[in-house]
Amino acid sequence: MAGLLAVSAPALAQQPLVGDPKAAHLKIAMCEGCHGIPGYRTAYPDVYSVPKLGGQSTIYLSNALHAYKAKQRSHPSMRGIAASLSDQDIADLAAYYSASPAGGHK
Repeated sequence: MAGLLAVSAPALAQQPLVGDPKAAHLKIAMCEGCHGIPGYRTAYPDVYSVPKLGGQSTIYLSNALHAYKAKQRSHPSMRGIAASLSDQDIADLAAYYSASPAGGHK
């Protein structure tokens, strides 16, 4: 039995998720409502300029979305959106926006 576990353990190791920018096209509508509008400013919970996502690194975007999902970042709208995302959704969105032009989107 121990030999079986030793052989099976590497097979159980999770592979890192690879984001698919093409798959993100089906998922970006919730992002584009704010992040896709040039010069957009929100009024909830405070007035601030909404950042552009294009050209950000995949690591930054993924970490930010995971932090919103874990309630480690405070914006309530982003927390709600991130809570609805799977790890694959986050990887896909990060891949899409990192491949987009800086300050914009494809």
